[in-house]
Amino acid sequence: MTFLPGPAATALPTMVVWDPAMTAYDFGHSHPMAPERMELTARLARSLGLLDLDHVTVAAPGVASDAELCTVHSPEFVAAVRRVSLDPGSTDPARGLGTEDDPAFAGMHEASARLAGGSLLAAAAILEGSAVRAVNFGGGLHHADRDRASGFCIYNDVALAIQKLLDGGVQRVVYVDVDAHHGDGTQNIFWDDPRVLTISLHETGLTLFPGTGFANEIGGPNARGTAVNVALPARTGDAGWLRAFHAVVPQLVGAFEAEVIVSQHGCDSHTLDPLSHLNISVDGQREAATAIGNLAARYCDNRWIATGGGGYNVITVVPRSWTHLIGIAAGRPVPLRTPVPEDWRTYVKEHYGPKYGVEAPRFMGDDVDLWWRSWEVGFDPNDEVDRTVMATRKEVFPLYGLDPWFD
Repeated sequence: MTFLPGPAATALPTMVVWDPAMTAYDFGHSHPMAPERMELTARLARSLGLLDLDHVTVAAPGVASDAELCTVHSPEFVAAVRRVSLDPGSTDPARGLGTEDDPAFAGMHEASARLAGGSLLAAAAILEGSAVRAVNFGGGLHHADRDRASGFCIYNDVALAIQKLLDGGVQRVVYVDVDAHHGDGTQNIFWDDPRVLTISLHETGLTLFPGTGFANEIGGPNARGTAVNVALPARTGDAGWLRAFHAVVPQLVGAFEAEVIVSQHGCDSHTLDPLSHLNISVDGQREAATAIGNLAARYCDNRWIATGGGGYNVITVVPRSWTHLIGIAAGRPVPLRTPVPEDWRTYVKEHYGPKYGVEAPRFMGDDVDLWWRSWEVGFDPNDEVDRTVMATRKEVFPLYGLDPWFD
């Protein structure tokens, strides 16, 4: 089935990073980070015609070099990953290698560096102007820190892309992270860099890994206000999540005057995801991607790099959410009532039915009500989400001349 967009859609030169070799990033059969989620996303996007659009280029990533990796990671860490990659028995738990979250496997370095290479390829395309927008749904590995792997993440591809943009002459970058888990690694890497604004909306660290990302984490002494965290209470749904997003993100993106937006679209915030406690729908995730794309259009001349991230409901959620992301980035958004192509549903049944024991979804959306209450309507002190939003705004907004009465 080919999705035919309406006449209002805007065609922008768009790169989608994909190659089946990316599925080598595989921690093993029982690990939640299933590589087939990437293959299923690419197959669904192609079934809907998104990868065959004239203005969309599908590009295979190379393996990032050690020199490239060391723009954000320490040489000692890269060397440790290489050692473990060659001999998975020689684990290095102090650096997060060979742990329950990040089990060692043969070829770990090459597989991880290929995903990193995808986001570096996207950044290079933005810098040279061959693409205005780029999607690396295999990326978004935001927990990896300078010296340590963490939370299913070995190399931090989003940090690498941001650094490449900075090294290429970009003066200011906004990073927006909508994964259910706090984007701690990316925040830490740019903690004291005033050129990078990191904004993370996530389930509170009181109930979810990595236990960080609270409103008072606002950046280092040379970059106060460039780390922004919205730590949402468990069970937050679409209405509360979208209210929080629109109460914080657009205002700060506009005030920061960035040249490029880099975003992380982990879809583990979905109500069916087994690893988090948020209640977001595919419809809500699509709405967030649309909002970020609109911010890129308004403030950054459309320059936008979007990555994947978490997402552990491999059949029902991840392929739909990231296919919507591709469509939005390409200016060809897929309507929520679009039927999921029968060829994709058949493929899922034949190849993954026995393993996952679920039927493929019938439509591209979850058919939910996305109404949300604007922040301008007023603050409700009895609402947990509103208290979260207020805490973030009090910490950061005065530093940008927004809500100055809090200062």
